[in-house]
Amino acid sequence: MRVGIVLSNTPAYSETFFISKIKGLQEQGLSVRLFVQKKSGDFNLCPVSIAPKVHSFAPLQVLKMMFVFCTLVPYAGRVISFITLERNENTSWGALSKKIFLNAHMLRSGVDWLHFGFATQALGSECVARAIKANMAVSFRGFDINVYPVKNPGCYLKVWKYVDKVHSISEYLRDSAVGMGLSEDTPYQIITPAVASDALPMPKSAHTDVTQIVTIARLNWIKGIDVALKAMALLKQEDFSFVYHIIGDGSVKEKERYAFEVYESSLSEDVVFHGKMSHAKTLSLLQEATVYVQPSINEGFCNAVLEAQAMGALVIASDVGGLPENIIDGETGWLFPVQDAAALAKKIKQVVALSDVEKHRISEKARTRVFEDFSIEKQQQEFVSFYTESL
Repeated sequence: MRVGIVLSNTPAYSETFFISKIKGLQEQGLSVRLFVQKKSGDFNLCPVSIAPKVHSFAPLQVLKMMFVFCTLVPYAGRVISFITLERNENTSWGALSKKIFLNAHMLRSGVDWLHFGFATQALGSECVARAIKANMAVSFRGFDINVYPVKNPGCYLKVWKYVDKVHSISEYLRDSAVGMGLSEDTPYQIITPAVASDALPMPKSAHTDVTQIVTIARLNWIKGIDVALKAMALLKQEDFSFVYHIIGDGSVKEKERYAFEVYESSLSEDVVFHGKMSHAKTLSLLQEATVYVQPSINEGFCNAVLEAQAMGALVIASDVGGLPENIIDGETGWLFPVQDAAALAKKIKQVVALSDVEKHRISEKARTRVFEDFSIEKQQQEFVSFYTESL
């Protein structure tokens, strides 16, 4: 079985989702090839095909296109099939020539599956898999379903027409895609993010009078940081002692917005913006966390919540998107109504007030569930079955 995975770049070795997937497939005898726009020099996990580059200098671009078209001569049957499919979709000849050029690295390939790692990456390449007689798969991970279609209504209608199987990190995202026109009959498999338990440090017992609260998130509106900051302001008004650690970066505009909100709420001594941190430093800070908060306005699933549970933190998250699939409310963590800062503040106080025995029970139940249901080994086997089970 030959699997082609389409990504924008070769994954860094810290991107465990794709790295573990590739290794798991290879260990089970499947061959893997990546199709990317850009390859990092140190990536050698599997063969890589790089898409033709577009040049801004028109004469050079014309020469480049002529060269690429010449390399496709041995694959004339596939190119003709691709042209036929695109013309049936009313693609103009001008647009078609661009698509042939941009998809040349895939049209030359010999794979049984062409899997687009994010749904957005299938746009403009919807007909390639059928032209090369491969099965087409797409993955739903969050932004591609939660945000992009809002700005681009109907963008996936052509994708739904040609996709053979869907991978989603949560039932929520798959159901959302169905609401956007994906057929209920399209085969799909839920394969969640996973945690490499052997790579995590042991959790530490928190013995401090000051509650350490942590959030890992981009400084972006969809992550609900403003909701969390409002909750922190309410806690401070009630003389609740805490330090709120925010790990993640954002644009200058976003950083200024949240810094101003902290200043206006008199939280300058209570909130720490750590910016982007290495994975090792992030885990070290999670070790010290009393409570982990994920205040997102929407989430496909959230790997950070998984890691926080695995690290023994008491996790509180908004009841939105795929988070209710990630946390069993009241058993492995807690959910609060999305965008309800007062409810979040109240939940934090309730959790911190629990007895040490109850905190330990919830923490251990969450850790056990993560290690049993969201392990790398389980995820790898699920991807093998994704490609090998008959459609």
